[in-house]
Amino acid sequence: MSTAAAPLRPLRAGTVLADLLPSPRLLERGGAPSRVRDLALVAGGAVLTGIAAQIAVPVPGSPVPVSGQTFAALLVGTALGARRGFLALAVYTLAGMAGVPWFAQATSGYGMPSFGYLLGMVLAATVVGGLARRGADRSVLRTAGAMALGSLIIYAVGVPYLALATGMTLSQAVAAGLTPFLIGDALKAVLAMGLLPTAWKLAGRKG
Repeated sequence: MSTAAAPLRPLRAGTVLADLLPSPRLLERGGAPSRVRDLALVAGGAVLTGIAAQIAVPVPGSPVPVSGQTFAALLVGTALGARRGFLALAVYTLAGMAGVPWFAQATSGYGMPSFGYLLGMVLAATVVGGLARRGADRSVLRTAGAMALGSLIIYAVGVPYLALATGMTLSQAVAAGLTPFLIGDALKAVLAMGLLPTAWKLAGRKG
């Protein structure tokens, strides 16, 4: 009787990192293992984003803090793919709207001026997840491009929402809700550029 671990799924076009995880072997009936794994990944992605959101630093003069929330959202989308990434961020956002205090700085609800960034994260996770299925996380340069696009999407939704919610002009919203975060976003992109391609190499996959 062999006790060897089940082999990883063979790499094929459209594979993301989460697809390399084996399905539960105790539920091998009618695709149930895949569904159980997907549910666990979606829930795990939501929880990871909620935990990362608590790493937050207020920005003087801005209602939007610097946090690990955006990085987690992009990382979850890239690792899970478009569908599961969308669901994970949708669960995170809806649960927070319902009162789970896991938005940045342990907040919840939907009345905060920064709520547009959450909507942007749902969209960004979906987009970078789709790009990951095209290999966007398998090299340093492609990962940088995916992270930059994801961040741009978050700001494209979050900054106009901030302006509408606070009565700021668009230029004021850019100064309060974009400019202070550019250095942090660059550092997050560098971290992703190291983490994601390295994860593929550690899994024995070539990008």
